[in-house]
Amino acid sequence: MASTIEISAADVAYEEAVLREPFKVGAWLRYLSARGAAPLATRTAIYERALRALPGSYKLWHAYLTELAAAARPLPPTDPAHTALNAAFERALAAGMSRMPRVWHMYASALLDQGLLTRARRAIDRALRSLPPTQHHHVWPLALRLAGLPGCPAETAVRVLRRYYLQFDPAHAEEFVAFLVSAGRFREAAEQLAAAIEDDGFRSAKGTTKRQLLLDLCEILAKHPDDVAGMHVEAILCSAARKFPEEAGALWTALACHYARKGIHGKARDVFEEGAAAVATVKDFGLVFESCLHLEHAVVAAELDNATQEEKSASVIRGCWLADKDDADLNMARLEHLLERRPEMLNSVRLRQNPHDVQAWHERVKIFKNDPGRQAATYVEAIRTVDPMKATGKPHTLWLAFAKMYEGRGMLDSAREVFRRATQASFKSADDLADVWCERAEMELRHRNHEAAIELLRQATSEPSPEVRTRAAADARGEPAQIKLHRSVKLWGLYADLMEAHGGVESACAVHERIHDLGLATPLLVLSHAALLQGHKRFEDAFRVYERGVRSFKHPHAEPIWAAYLAAFVERYGKTKLERVRDLFEDAVRQAPPEAKKAVFLRYAKFEEEFGLATRAMKVYEDAADAVPGRDKLAVYDAYVARAAALFGVAKTREVYHRAIAGGGLPEEDARAMCVRFADLETGLGEVRRARPLYVYASGFSDPGAHPDFWRRWNEFEVAHGDESTFREMLRLKRTTTVAGRTGVQAAESGALKRPCAGQQVEGCGTLQPECKRMRVGVAL
Repeated sequence: MASTIEISAADVAYEEAVLREPFKVGAWLRYLSARGAAPLATRTAIYERALRALPGSYKLWHAYLTELAAAARPLPPTDPAHTALNAAFERALAAGMSRMPRVWHMYASALLDQGLLTRARRAIDRALRSLPPTQHHHVWPLALRLAGLPGCPAETAVRVLRRYYLQFDPAHAEEFVAFLVSAGRFREAAEQLAAAIEDDGFRSAKGTTKRQLLLDLCEILAKHPDDVAGMHVEAILCSAARKFPEEAGALWTALACHYARKGIHGKARDVFEEGAAAVATVKDFGLVFESCLHLEHAVVAAELDNATQEEKSASVIRGCWLADKDDADLNMARLEHLLERRPEMLNSVRLRQNPHDVQAWHERVKIFKNDPGRQAATYVEAIRTVDPMKATGKPHTLWLAFAKMYEGRGMLDSAREVFRRATQASFKSADDLADVWCERAEMELRHRNHEAAIELLRQATSEPSPEVRTRAAADARGEPAQIKLHRSVKLWGLYADLMEAHGGVESACAVHERIHDLGLATPLLVLSHAALLQGHKRFEDAFRVYERGVRSFKHPHAEPIWAAYLAAFVERYGKTKLERVRDLFEDAVRQAPPEAKKAVFLRYAKFEEEFGLATRAMKVYEDAADAVPGRDKLAVYDAYVARAAALFGVAKTREVYHRAIAGGGLPEEDARAMCVRFADLETGLGEVRRARPLYVYASGFSDPGAHPDFWRRWNEFEVAHGDESTFREMLRLKRTTTVAGRTGVQAAESGALKRPCAGQQVEGCGTLQPECKRMRVGVAL
């Protein structure tokens, strides 16, 4: 592209410089910078002269090609400027610029802009061959741009993307798969997905999990069976199911849908059956079953449509069964059978999750309620499968339900055989084995075989022999439940009840004695034993049983025994052996905890009122008031006051009230209530002068703000029975108490000690001295 240029006076210096030093890039660049406003032809001539002198200069080639590309860009592709640009690029590459990725990038971009896709693809291939692999990332974006152009042939795009995604950047394989799917090349897309899933080193650049890739593969295989023909679909999905068991339902469904879309319905049903028998979660089972159900519905609907559209044959074999192709009834029966089997199949899934789930086995038996043979087989399988040490639920209930099934059908010999084997089976605890023995005995009782039931319980409660204990101790699996069976409280309780109902009193008592010797007695068994003896008029023996029971148990378990013991003893000896009854009540009071003493004292007092002396009854009430805790004192004093009034009159009643208020240890709330009741009593007797000091006394611990009801009662009392001076005194005390209450609150907030009331205990000080207001008023009473 040689041409003559006019040299102005300003260019002479630059010309002399480039002529003097033609191999210096700086001189040429200064010359070009000075002629920046010159026409393109002038600058091109300068570039050509410079490149003839310096053909390996990257700066000159880059600047030259950049100007040519900028000048050709707005021109149509057919313009000669593009041809000149391409020739310049080829000359640059031939001059040594093939090692410059920027030059290749500019060249390929120019070719793509011109729409020369084939030349662009070849240029990209040359660039990849010329440049080292570490610089390929400059070229591949152009290759991806080429593949994405609308005019690029599909085969070319696939080859380019395959080369990029599989060789240069495998982490973007899902983008290649998306392109293949959009191009309708489903087989290759499926192969690429399968390869990515099987590759343990594959890591998606977008963060796509292998689970999602697997679901995409299933979708392709299921929806495009014809396009993926020839692939080992079943092998691929089975391998994926082993690798991703949590997606087993989707994989089995995809395989079945693959065969269904190909029209191989029999194979699809086999796959569904195999999948339903292989999945381990209810979610996967639901997916497989719903897909299978959808297939059967679609087949039935298609058969019905074909039956309505096809006309009957007019041939001579019309109506012959050989010519009948209507499978609608068969398909409908297959659909109904599938729906009937759903509970069984779902239960199988639960058992695959946990074969030791007892409740699941019981539900499986209920599924076959109309088939005794299947029920028996299910029980046998359950008993053989469930490990008592791993079981969820109570495994012994399987044995019991199995035996009850035979019993309900009148097959007692079979039921007895089941129970016999159950008693020899291993159980986690002796209580489970005891339930089996008890149910076995109750079955005999239901069929009026009392002797057999007694014999069974006698056998069950017998201690194992030393030889059996020795073998059990040597067993590495641990001590079996049969060794501890004879110490089952439930078993002994049933044995005792059975002997009481169908044996003699001596045999029943022997059973109870054996229970006590083994240390298995319970309060209920003690009461049952004593009631048995009382029913046979053996009162002293019954009392010995009660006595042994109250020594064996502590409160609260001993409370029902003491209650029955005292009631029976009072009924028997209340009138004749008073001292013995009193000693018994004293023992009961001593052994009872504080919270249980009130009931015993009240019963003791009632006994004294009915069979003893009234004075002793008052003494019992007095002792009760001292012994019970503060929350029970008011109830005791109420009973004390009521009985004192009934037995001794007003004088004794006043004494009881005085004792309760002054030194009874009542809480302030209860003491206030007692004062009001005492005042009401005196007012009712007309003793107003006795009643007023009671209100004065109670006002000392009754803040008007916290207890307005008390002051209202006092106000009503003064209005009815007082005068001006007494009413003023009440108001003065109310003001004083209010101020004292506020002062007490402030003292409490500042950490000062509040002075307790009379009858309260202070640590290290004992009972308060009489100068306390409550005590002073109480003494004045």
